[in-house]
Amino acid sequence: MDLNEYQIELEYPCPWTYKIIGSIQEDLRQAVADVIGDLEHTLSFSNNSKTGRYLSLKLELVVQDEAQRLSIYELLSQHEAIKIVL
Repeated sequence: MDLNEYQIELEYPCPWTYKIIGSIQEDLRQAVADVIGDLEHTLSFSNNSKTGRYLSLKLELVVQDEAQRLSIYELLSQHEAIKIVL
């Protein structure tokens, strides 16, 4: 199966959600502030791991185009406080 055949077609601007996983909630919130700046968004608690070692936050915002969507993903992924971005 070639997954490249299945590309999502989005109409921009559109709402988008990122799930951000890390260890310390305050650090995750600061990481989002560092990346998002003053863009309007909603950041809410999502889940804890069974062991309590990790937690996730849900970041919701409107992205203006694919370049912005991918840029935010890359910047979040590269932040030291964030382990995984989905």
